[in-house]
Amino acid sequence: MRDKIVIYQKPTCSKCRATLSLLKESGEEFESINYYETPLTIDKLRELVQKLNLPVRDLLRKDEPSAGNLGAASDDEIIKAMVENPDLIQRPIVVRGSKARLCRPPENVMELLK
Repeated sequence: MRDKIVIYQKPTCSKCRATLSLLKESGEEFESINYYETPLTIDKLRELVQKLNLPVRDLLRKDEPSAGNLGAASDDEIIKAMVENPDLIQRPIVVRGSKARLCRPPENVMELLK
């Protein structure tokens, strides 16, 4: 049995909606988590960063106004800020087992469907 797919997303995000469409078209079962309704914890966000295998700063939406204050921040400070303000998190994030992908572009989800 294959690992369950989980997508962390914001319903109003166009990339999230496109990724959800690709998941639905795949026929794979998945769980969708709106992290605005079910907030991420610091530990969960750290786990996602580890599975993404990306630097924390690559998960930060640098265009958000409140991101400007994080220029010299540590990884822990950035993670705390992202948990407190989910608009700072790049999205969507799709997880399958020990792997995760930032689905920007949405087609990145295909790497988890193989």
